[in-house]
Amino acid sequence: MAKTKASSKKQQKRGVDFKKIKRKLGRKLPPTKNATNTEIKSKAIILPEQSVASEKMGLAVSKKGLTLKELLHQTSHHNAKVRKDALMGMKDLFLKYPEELKLHRYAVIEKLREHISDEDKMVREALYQLLKSVILPSCNEVLQIYADILRKNQFYLEARAAQECACWFDFSVIINELKDFVPVLVNCFQAFIPLIHIRFFVYATDKGNPESYASMWDQGISSVLLKKFLGVFPFNAVHSEKDDDRYFSLNVMIAEIFLHLSEWICPPAELLEKFLAFVEHALLEKIHSETRSGRAVREKQILTLVHFIPKLVAHVIGNWKSRLLKAFTKTFLDCNPESSVKLACLTAIEEMLFSRKGMWQPDGCDSEVVDPLITWIRELPVLLILLSDRHPSSSKVVLHLLLRMGQCSTPNSLLALEYDNMQYSLQKFYCTYREGDKCYGPFTRLPLECQKLSIYSLAYFSHLDSPLLTSVTLCCLRPDLDEDVLFLIIEHLHSIFRCGKIEIQDHLSFFVTLVTRFNVFPENIRSAIEEGTKFSNRGTFKELIGVVFSCLEQMGDASLVLFLLEREILKQILLKPPLDNACAMLRILVRLDSKPTRLSEQSIINLSNFIPGYMIDVVHCMGGFDAEPKGAHFRTLMDYIVPCFYMFESSRKLLNLVLNGMGSMITESRINDIVSVLMLMHKDDKMNRIISSSRAEFDHVSQSIRSLKLEDSSLTVGERRRIQYALEQLKTVRSSLDQEMQRAKHDMLP
Repeated sequence: MAKTKASSKKQQKRGVDFKKIKRKLGRKLPPTKNATNTEIKSKAIILPEQSVASEKMGLAVSKKGLTLKELLHQTSHHNAKVRKDALMGMKDLFLKYPEELKLHRYAVIEKLREHISDEDKMVREALYQLLKSVILPSCNEVLQIYADILRKNQFYLEARAAQECACWFDFSVIINELKDFVPVLVNCFQAFIPLIHIRFFVYATDKGNPESYASMWDQGISSVLLKKFLGVFPFNAVHSEKDDDRYFSLNVMIAEIFLHLSEWICPPAELLEKFLAFVEHALLEKIHSETRSGRAVREKQILTLVHFIPKLVAHVIGNWKSRLLKAFTKTFLDCNPESSVKLACLTAIEEMLFSRKGMWQPDGCDSEVVDPLITWIRELPVLLILLSDRHPSSSKVVLHLLLRMGQCSTPNSLLALEYDNMQYSLQKFYCTYREGDKCYGPFTRLPLECQKLSIYSLAYFSHLDSPLLTSVTLCCLRPDLDEDVLFLIIEHLHSIFRCGKIEIQDHLSFFVTLVTRFNVFPENIRSAIEEGTKFSNRGTFKELIGVVFSCLEQMGDASLVLFLLEREILKQILLKPPLDNACAMLRILVRLDSKPTRLSEQSIINLSNFIPGYMIDVVHCMGGFDAEPKGAHFRTLMDYIVPCFYMFESSRKLLNLVLNGMGSMITESRINDIVSVLMLMHKDDKMNRIISSSRAEFDHVSQSIRSLKLEDSSLTVGERRRIQYALEQLKTVRSSLDQEMQRAKHDMLP
């Protein structure tokens, strides 16, 4: 019986470990699991043609194969040789391809003009050769195209000028005839003015009485017209007061015509005095009307007369000048600050003061105009405050007038004294204190141009008093003040100080107030870094501190400035201002101090009471010393800490007092921050060498932490672990200090 297939397989498996099993032909063994795949696969890479020469086929190139675009780009290279070669290449290219210069002449000239003042001599020489041999000759060829056009245009202009000269000659003849004709017209007008009065009188009387008409006509015609006019002007209502406004309008119209014509003719003195009396009476009369339209009409009529005041004051004789000025001043004081009459009065004042024959003379004014002038000067600051920010155009006129007055005032004169006395009134224009609160005036709300005018006018006071300087300083502290205006105020006040018009103590107080009371937002340093500069003014504050540093350095010897500032800065520091302001004050002390320190013993003690808490607060606000050394948080942290490091370097006594102060401030909540401060000192190479000599004070801090751990039984397990970790960190720093001390001793050995 044959064996089954299963039994044959079993016999075959008996010698598997010792005998090789034969496999059938044509079959391969499967690869093991850890076998390495040795197959190599490749793929062809087809690159497109990248020849630079093929890209420039058909383009105009220089001898070195550079196009005009590449040569123009190389003219801005930092290497002078490359710039010179580029100019020489442009010369070769333009000589070989002149049409390139015609196509791109604007770009070429725009680029070449930058190298006229090139700092390298060879570049300037290459530019000169390029202009001389290529650019300028090609310009001559271009101009020759327009020579014929320009020549024809010249002929046309000459013919036109000859024609205009002929017309002007004819017109001059007509002008002379018209000038001769004007007095005749004026005399006719003066003769017929009584008829106008009769016409108004006829309309106002009872029309049922024809005999009265005849008598009136007889009277008007039989009398001498000029005498009649002198007798009836100004016209007044006879039977009704309702027509007063109509007659006043008529009188103003007649006066306007007469005052215009008086420039052409020389009227009789009696007639001129009639009109001057009318103008005086019209200006002295208050504008009173029951309706708004009536007041508007009357203001318009007064406005017409105000425009003539400067010319009348300049030409009248006798006591009319003082009378007109008195009437004009009354109108100026009585009219509404926001009215067009007030604006016209301001314009008239400027014309009267600063025209060629103005009242404001270098050697003083006439006695008859001094009183009105003083009244105007005293009224201007009041007007500025009344206008507020509702009418910036009128405020601009007032500020411009104040500036002109200051520029033209003579030192030690009566008018200069009145100009100085405006300082008290101007305080309300800037800022004042009211019941402990700041009350800002119109200055901060006016347009930039008005603010600049008001700042410029400060320079013309003979001496800038402390109250006005304080008002301006308070405006600088307003958060919404434009930073350009802020820096303009600082720059301008510093220039005034350099002219000797501000006391040095007042000027230093101005800087200290800016630094200590400038409101930096947001106050949280960490959130300011995370949110960026969009909602922060720290950049403006840093720029402000830089400007203050520059001004302090210009004031003279740093030791003297430090002596004057030291007490005030320490006084403000002890009030514990915000961190940004405190950091700025510390930076000022560092900037003015030297090595070793020039600070007094009392200042050292006061700083030792402030700096420990300041450094702890800075580290706490920044979230401890866990930031990367190159990160934004770490750089910001060091900006606040580094001024203290400079002070420690200048005064070892201050360092020892600060370390002792930290040891006495140890609490469970402050341990991490204090250790972070010490770690910052350790990470700084220079500070690490400095604190190596203060190991006893350093040990005092460690001992205080260790005592807290042993004595406070209420500490939790987590708190004890944190304290232990802090002690281990301090232990590492302590060993590093020992090594630094040994290294220093070794370096001192011969």
